[in-house]
Order: sequence, then C-alpha cells, then structure tokens
Amino acid sequence: MKKLLTATAITAICASSAFAESHAITEFNIGILGGENAQDRMASTECLRVAMEAELGVPVKLFTPADYDGVIQGLLGGTLDYAWLGASAYAKVYLTDPESVDVMLTKQNLDGTTGYYSIGFAKADSGITSIEDAKGKVFAFADPNSTSGYLVPAAELTAKFGKLEEYFAEVKMSGGHEQTIVGVANGDFEAGVSWADGLGNWEDGFTSGAFRKAADAGLVDMNTIVEIWRSTLIPEGPLVVRRALPQDVKDKVYAMMDTMWADNPECAYGVAAGEAKDFVPVKHEDYLGIIDARKLQEGM
Repeated sequence: MKKLLTATAITAICASSAFAESHAITEFNIGILGGENAQDRMASTECLRVAMEAELGVPVKLFTPADYDGVIQGLLGGTLDYAWLGASAYAKVYLTDPESVDVMLTKQNLDGTTGYYSIGFAKADSGITSIEDAKGKVFAFADPNSTSGYLVPAAELTAKFGKLEEYFAEVKMSGGHEQTIVGVANGDFEAGVSWADGLGNWEDGFTSGAFRKAADAGLVDMNTIVEIWRSTLIPEGPLVVRRALPQDVKDKVYAMMDTMWADNPECAYGVAAGEAKDFVPVKHEDYLGIIDARKLQEGM
C-alpha cells in the first residue's frame, strides 16, 4: 500500500520546486570593458553572445559601458552576469564586495605565460625614443580602473620619476586603450601607454592586445609609432561570473570558455584580442599583489 505524503513532505516539495524556479535565470548579461569603441566591442564579441545564448537557452545581451566602472558597477549591482576584467578592475570589485563574483579562467599566451605588459609609446617621427624623452610632454593613460592603462604604469613611473603631474607637462585620461593609441598616432597626445602580450612582431601589434586590435581594425599603422617603455609582467585579468548565479549556469559558462580555443578559434580570437593558446584556470590568490597595489592607490 502506498504511503500518503504528509503535509510536511508536500510543503517541502513545493518549497524545493519554488526555490528551483526562483533560481532559474531568464536572461544573461555580458559586460565588455572599454578599450575600443562600442561598435567594435560589440562586433568582436557577438559570436560569444550567440554561443552563450545557445548554451544557456536564454536571451543573452552585450553591454558596452563608456568606461571600466560601468562594468564594475554592473557586476556589483547584479545587472551584469559575466565579464573579462583587467586585474585592477577585479581588485576594485573584490575590495568593494568580496562575495560579488567568482574567478574562472584567464588568457594563456602562445608561449604559455598568463601575463602582459603596459607598453609606453610615441609617434615614430616625434623624436621621443625613451620615457626620459617624454619628460615635459603630454602623456595619456587609458582609464583609472585599467591595470595596464593606469595602475601599473603610474605606480612604476611614479616610483622612478616622482609625481607624474610634475614629470609630464600634462597627464590625461584618454578614456580607453584604443583612444590612447589613436590619440598618440594622431598627435593628440605626445606619448601614452597601452597593453600587449609582448610577443610577435611590433608591426603586427604583437600577437594579442590593444595594439593588435587597433592594427587589425586599420586604426593605426604600427610603423608610425614606437615603443619607448615597458612595464614588468602584469597578471592577465580573469573571466568572472556573478557569484549569485545558479551553479549549473556557472558550470556551463566555465565549460564553454574552457574549450573555446578548440571549439571556436575564430570567436576566441575576437574575445582574446588576438592570438592566444587557451583560456586556463586562475585563482583569486593570483591577484593578491594587484589587490595590494589597488589598496595603496585608493589609500586603504
């Protein structure tokens, strides 16, 4: 004889069903950091949106805020579910709310490293061939929340030359890596910094990074600019997901990104800003140095 369900059991089943329903997602939102114009960011990431939509079975939207902080606040506020952050942007997210995101993967370069450089550069015909030559010139950083476009180069150059506002004639924020590259090439700034993996040929914009994206898009002829400075190796930023997402959603996103270079290399090229070997696992602990630098920057 079958046992009748007790009221307690029925309540538990209903509660469990309601819990599952309330934790099913109805959409998924991807944030794309600044660094190039919104149209190009959308174009290079559209394939990711399509693939993610097929994998998750819900509408997926791309968001391209005007600055880095737009993505940071979207993750913190729960309006964005996924992003590839720079290390400094991740540090800000973590310092604001340590429970907001989970670190998943990072880009592995063709040589097996998982780092990149802040590259100082100037126009080839400017006569500026070193960072010392840039003294007294107009110098551009990308964004206050950029690792290679501000945090690391500002810290390293300040340690060597003192207050940058006194070393350079003027320090400006261009708004993004693309804006810095185009601005220097056009003579709007006399020198600036952007990011690259440091591998491959200069004339190609290296194998990945902002120079490669700008060169691929025809925005700059790399032969018209020259490298004048290079930072120490910076840890590549993490792909993150919002921690509050259901675990099965996070698992699907992880699995898709983990195999993207094998499954969809053309899309992976656009997502990774050029050639790379893979997306590989990364841990919060890999960013402790950047988090400490961010604390210093913010006087924490």
